[in-house]
Amino acid sequence: MAVSAKTPSNPLLTTCFFPLPFKFQRPSILNFYANRIKSQIALKNAKELHALTPNSISNPTSDLNTEISRLCLNGDLVQALQLLNASGKAALEEDTYIALIRLCEWRRAAPEGSQLYFHISSSNTPLSLRLGNALLSMFVRVHELLVAWTVFGKMVERDVFSWNIMLGGYAKAGFFEEALNLYYRMLWAGVWPDLYTFPCVLRTCGGVPDLVRGKEIHAHVIRFGFCSEVDVLNALITMYAKCGYFDHARKVFDVMPVRDCISWNAMISGYFENGEHLDGLNLFLMMRDLSVEPDLMTMTSVISGYGFLSDKKPGREMHGYAIKKGFGVDISFFNSLIQMYANFGSLMEAEKLFLRMTSKDVVSWTAMISGFEKNRSPEMALYMFEQMKAENATPDEITIASVLSSCASLRRVDVGIELQELARKNGLMPYTIVGNTLLDMYSKSSCIDKAVEIFKLMPEKDVISWSSIISAFRINHMSFEALTFFRQMQVDTKPNSITLIAALSACAALGALMCGKEIHAHALRSERALQGFLPNAILNLYVKCGKTEYALTQFKLHERKDVVSWNIMLSGYIGRRRGHGDLAIALFCKMEEDGIQPDEVTFVALLCACSKSGMVSQGLNFFGSMSAKYGVTPNLRHYGCMVDLLGRAGHLEEAHKFIQDMPIKPDAAIWGALLNACRIHGNIELGELSAKFIFEKDCKSVGYYMLLCNLYADNGLWDKVAKLRKLMKERGLTVDPGCSWVEAKGTIHAFLSGDESHPQMKEINAVLTGLYDRIEEASLDGFEDDIEASKADIFCGHSERLAVAFGLISSTPGTPIQVTKNLYMCKSCHQIVKWISKIVRRDITVRDTEQFHFFKDGRCSCGDEEYWGRKSG
Repeated sequence: MAVSAKTPSNPLLTTCFFPLPFKFQRPSILNFYANRIKSQIALKNAKELHALTPNSISNPTSDLNTEISRLCLNGDLVQALQLLNASGKAALEEDTYIALIRLCEWRRAAPEGSQLYFHISSSNTPLSLRLGNALLSMFVRVHELLVAWTVFGKMVERDVFSWNIMLGGYAKAGFFEEALNLYYRMLWAGVWPDLYTFPCVLRTCGGVPDLVRGKEIHAHVIRFGFCSEVDVLNALITMYAKCGYFDHARKVFDVMPVRDCISWNAMISGYFENGEHLDGLNLFLMMRDLSVEPDLMTMTSVISGYGFLSDKKPGREMHGYAIKKGFGVDISFFNSLIQMYANFGSLMEAEKLFLRMTSKDVVSWTAMISGFEKNRSPEMALYMFEQMKAENATPDEITIASVLSSCASLRRVDVGIELQELARKNGLMPYTIVGNTLLDMYSKSSCIDKAVEIFKLMPEKDVISWSSIISAFRINHMSFEALTFFRQMQVDTKPNSITLIAALSACAALGALMCGKEIHAHALRSERALQGFLPNAILNLYVKCGKTEYALTQFKLHERKDVVSWNIMLSGYIGRRRGHGDLAIALFCKMEEDGIQPDEVTFVALLCACSKSGMVSQGLNFFGSMSAKYGVTPNLRHYGCMVDLLGRAGHLEEAHKFIQDMPIKPDAAIWGALLNACRIHGNIELGELSAKFIFEKDCKSVGYYMLLCNLYADNGLWDKVAKLRKLMKERGLTVDPGCSWVEAKGTIHAFLSGDESHPQMKEINAVLTGLYDRIEEASLDGFEDDIEASKADIFCGHSERLAVAFGLISSTPGTPIQVTKNLYMCKSCHQIVKWISKIVRRDITVRDTEQFHFFKDGRCSCGDEEYWGRKSG
């Protein structure tokens, strides 16, 4: 019968009560106590049974105690409990209860243990120290920590053993904070810790990790006189290593009067776990020099450590040394060898070792699967998993995570769904690593709804989980949602560098400058601003938001500039004002002076900058020198840039000939560049020819239909527009609704075309109507024509007008307004925003899919005629 989970009446324990489900992953560290008491009780009962004679049994209760004790010695738990139940509520001797409890503990019989505890409670047997400790040990061992807590609260007397059992139970269940709280309650109750308390509490501090409290426990170790105990000092080393403070761990290690193999292993594995592989290997060499014999744990740690070195020779030498020492028969040793060779990229050697193994466990299979996955052989990883299933080996959470990573690389959603079901059946879904890899797999396969579903069902979310879902939104072009989740994350989880990079990328995509600045400030405060790829992410933010001056400042502060940093800066001159192409070329020359080798992306940025600035001759020179001077072979993106360069400059026939003379077969994007040039310059014949080639290669991309529709609409060919839209409908193609984003007081606001759901929509429409009236009153040329012409801009949606109006009512006069749009800005909106900038005397920036438009005093940086072609108003 289950025991009621009531809060203990003892006020000492009230704040320590945690009515939560508990699950153990490893045997309790209190085995020593359990085994010692079990053997003592068994010996005592055996002596008493042999001493008993029929004449000595004076009453039925005594006879019942004797029979139950005999059955317990014989391991017959079922009959012993049957006799107990038949006795009703009669109380047995304490030794009999303890014998039953020990047998339940040995058998891991949780239901029977609960039944026994119910009998003890019903018979009003007092929970003495011995009986209470026996019950505690049993319930902790059978993973019934909540019931153990109930017993603990009812015990009249407790000793250090009682507290140690509970401490170990909480720590093994992963409730580190509760375990530490219980330790301090123990001291408050006047119970002094012993030799077995400190290793448990120190490992708990390492599990949090909590260096401050770990140092405090270290002081307690000295105070209570355990600073010469090897087991305690080993736990101190492990605690400091888990907290990442190797200097403290090394100081403890160096002053130890006696070291055992565990001491050396704690230091060596601590170095390896924290990436200090050379220090760990040097310590192992010192261990050998001092003639300390390594054990299996030492060898597996060292073999794994060698796997992270670039030089394979020492690892192979260690392999031979371990074989000579006789470790070549253990499965765990073979597993570490497989992992080492997999880290080297020597998959053939790893596979040979794997095939030589006479018996394999789940770690062996996982080592091979993860080896293939990490070495970019996801197909082989899936094949190895199929072999594992054929051998009826049960995968664990690490296996599932490795196979899911391979599915993510191959976009194999079908296999991923099967793995999710397998994980569910095997009870592996609660593991965070499984949820994280499922998130990654679904997001990379564009199944964002499934990724969100997995995220919401995860019982525990770590920083990787949050980073994964934020990155999932970002790579699926849902940056608004990415920032929403980033805000939610900050409530109780600290972001890491990966999270900040994903959030900055989302800010860059939306043009959310203020939000991006907040993240930049957070990175500076947390001293992460110069870590890894964060400097480039910050640089990209300012470039994408059109803040070239901020970007240049960040660029100068970046001491370790790589080719990516230079490429980001070069991309900042794409789609800017005329003359920025010269700045891009000047930056490229500085890049060469600094000894940075340009790559493919560099020339894409250069050619695009030349294209947007009309610098045809310079672009042709760069294209010609790519292969000859810089050793960069042009690919389709570079050819597309050249077609765009020639087409925008009006050299349409030359661009067409360039495509025909290409050494590689042009794709839809190449012809799309020519189609866009035809739209700008109103060349219907060549535009239709381009569209013909495009639809032969790609008939599903809506953008090309939009370009052709705009070409027809600009030239008044409405019958062709109708036919093309009918064709799109027949093919099931829909245009994404126009969406514009504007940032107001640190919050991003999204406006969809035709959507009236914004709470301030009435005020926004009133502002727009007032602006239209003021434009008309000012008798600005072409206003009526452009309002009427908006019907030709069939794909725009005019959402940027709503965003601009909201920006006006949500900011102080004179403040610049920055809008980001997911589609091409139509000519009508472009003209109206120009007039708005003149009337309200505001700087307005609109970034569409084509380029930046900087509006000021009724003018735009795109140079109207060049941007809109001969149809410019």
